[in-house]
Amino acid sequence: MSHQDPIIDKIIVARVGLLLRHPFFGNLATRLKIQEGTEWLPTAATDGRTIYFNRTFFEPLSIKQVEFVIAHEILHNVFDHMGRREGRKPDIFNIAADYCVNGQLVRDGIGEHNIEGIKIFHDKKYYGMGAEEIYDKIFDEMDEEQLKALGQLLDEHIDWGEDSKDGSGRPKYSKEELKQIRDEMREATMQAAQAAGAGNVPANIQRMIKELTEPKMNWREIIRQQIQSTIKDDFSFMRPNRKGWHMGAVLPGTNFKETIDICVSIDMSGSIGEDQARDFLSEIKGIMQEYQDFNIKVWCFDTSVYNEADFNGYSMDEFDEYVPVGGGGTEFDANWEYMKENDINPKKFIMFTDGYPWGSWGDADYCDTVFIIHGNNKIVPPFGEYAYYEAVKVPA
Repeated sequence: MSHQDPIIDKIIVARVGLLLRHPFFGNLATRLKIQEGTEWLPTAATDGRTIYFNRTFFEPLSIKQVEFVIAHEILHNVFDHMGRREGRKPDIFNIAADYCVNGQLVRDGIGEHNIEGIKIFHDKKYYGMGAEEIYDKIFDEMDEEQLKALGQLLDEHIDWGEDSKDGSGRPKYSKEELKQIRDEMREATMQAAQAAGAGNVPANIQRMIKELTEPKMNWREIIRQQIQSTIKDDFSFMRPNRKGWHMGAVLPGTNFKETIDICVSIDMSGSIGEDQARDFLSEIKGIMQEYQDFNIKVWCFDTSVYNEADFNGYSMDEFDEYVPVGGGGTEFDANWEYMKENDINPKKFIMFTDGYPWGSWGDADYCDTVFIIHGNNKIVPPFGEYAYYEAVKVPA
C-alpha cells in the first residue's frame, strides 16, 4: 500500500529488501519509525527509535543505496557510537565511527555504497576495528582538515542531548531518555540476532552480544581457570599412591611432571608501562605459588620478542628479578613467529596487552590463547578467551 509519499515508500521497500537478504539488519530496520527532517537535516540521522531523512538527499537514491544508508544508521545504533565518544574530539570520532560502519557494510555486501556526490569514509585497512581503535590511529596520523579531504560523513552524528542551536525543532532528549533508548537498542539487537539466526549476524556483533549476555569473569579468574586447565590428570604407576599400601594394593598416582606449562607475553608498547608489567608478573607469580610444580616461559614484545626467560618451581625466586623491556610499535604476529621459529608449543598462551595491534591479532589455530586487555574494555579480540585488566585496589 502506498503512503502517497515516494520517499517513505522507497524506505519501506528498502527495509523489506534488508529483511529478505540481510535479516539481522531488516529486523532492526522494521522497528524504526520513518520521519522527515528536511528542515534541519542535510542527509539522514537516527536516534535509535526513528530514522530521519532529508527529502532532497533521498530522492535520487536507488533502493540499494537506501538499504546501505539504513544499515549504516542501524550499525551506529548497534555499536552505540553516540554513547561511546566520551572525551574524544567529536569530528574525528565521527569519522572513525563512519570508517567502522562503512567498512563492515562494504565488506559484507550490504546495499550499494557508491552514492553520487558523497565520497564515504572507507578504507580496507580499518576492517574489523572498532571506532575507538580507528580514532587512535587517525588521530595520530592526520589533523581534521586532512581527514575531511579523505571523505564525507554519510549521515549526521547528532548529540541528541544538546539543545538545538538553530531553533529548527530537532528532537532533544534528557539523559534518562537517552539511556532508555540505548537500553531499548541493546534489547532489540539481541532479539534481531536471535530472529535472524547465527549465520546471518556479523561475527563482531555476535561477539558483542556474547559479551552482553554472558556473565563477566574477573581477569584473575580467567588466568587461574586457564592455568588450572593445563594440569595433567594422567595416572602413572611411576609415582604410586601411598594411600593404597595398607590395603595390599598399589594404586596409580597422579603425574604432576608438568603441572603448569604456559607462555606469558607482555606487550611493552602503547599504554602499558613498566609498573603495569610488574603488576602482571606479580599476579602470575601469585598463581604459580598455588602449585607444586610448573613450567612457565615469559617474554616481552613490541615489534619483536625480547628477554625470554624460563621459570619452574626451583627458580621462582628469580622471577622477582625479571626486567620487562620494549617500547616500540605493536606487532602481535611477532609472538607467533617467535613460537614457530623456536618450536614453542604452549598449552596456554597468555598475552597482556592494550589491544591495539598494527596488523592481525595472531594465529588463531596455533595454540589456546588468552588476552588480558589493559585500558579499554570495549575491545573484543577476534579469537581466544579474553578479560579486561583492572589494577589491584589497595585499601586506604
